[in-house]
Amino acid sequence: MSTPWHVQRLAALDFEASDKDPKTARIVSAALILVGGGQPTDTRTWTVNPGIAQKSGAIAVHGLTDEYLAEHGQPAEQAIGEIAKAVTEVVAGGTPLVGHNLGGYDLNLLNAECGRHLGDSLEGICRQPLTRVLDTMVLDKHCAPYRRRVSQTQGPYQMRTSAETYGLKWEEDKAHGAAYDAMQSARVAYKIGVIAHTRPEERPDWVLRLRNRRGPYERFSDLAFVDVEELHRRQVVWARQDAASYQDYLRDPAKSGAKHDPEAVIDGSWPLIPAPRDGGAS
Repeated sequence: MSTPWHVQRLAALDFEASDKDPKTARIVSAALILVGGGQPTDTRTWTVNPGIAQKSGAIAVHGLTDEYLAEHGQPAEQAIGEIAKAVTEVVAGGTPLVGHNLGGYDLNLLNAECGRHLGDSLEGICRQPLTRVLDTMVLDKHCAPYRRRVSQTQGPYQMRTSAETYGLKWEEDKAHGAAYDAMQSARVAYKIGVIAHTRPEERPDWVLRLRNRRGPYERFSDLAFVDVEELHRRQVVWARQDAASYQDYLRDPAKSGAKHDPEAVIDGSWPLIPAPRDGGAS
């Protein structure tokens, strides 16, 4: 039997950006960390001058001001070229990409930046589709559904919540730095994998207490003894199902309350949202 996916060499990827919308946001910092697999950790980081003013909310999160980036950041085209090349090498080597909300945000952000600065899509530059992606948000939502918000400011599946759920220490002063978040996502993936590959009756008590319509063991077991390609295919389905469920929630006035939107459309594409037919310049 091949090596379980969670103990293989993984490439943890994370970006900090100028905005929340991956189609229009610009990368301001990046980290790609090769970790695990019995080999030394290899960390690459970039600080990027996006050439545009950031949203104030983004600066409040990552702390990188426009002035700092103008002084210390690489020109965007140069940095995006280096990042895309590094990711291409990882993909070509078969090393799985891992990150938190990687298919919901980061890969789509990089895809847009590749089109903007390099004239091609991320998969075009990689010369192959992305088929070995591990998104810890998708995995966590599938394995431990129905989690409640921790507080008004801390959501049920944000990076900190997932990390703490799986027993990881969280250092808020280091959080929202690309290298810290990337490494934490790799650690969460490992912790999820350990539980999935543990005999169901020996899993932690909190797992056995999960509200789960399929029984207390089934969802983690969906991640056990499958290769990365199969796990990737399953995440495609889970992400689509999660998006459909959230769309139904938003369209239901009895459930969504103030968030009600009868025409809400949530795109469940994962790990990349298809480009608009007209090219959709951003």
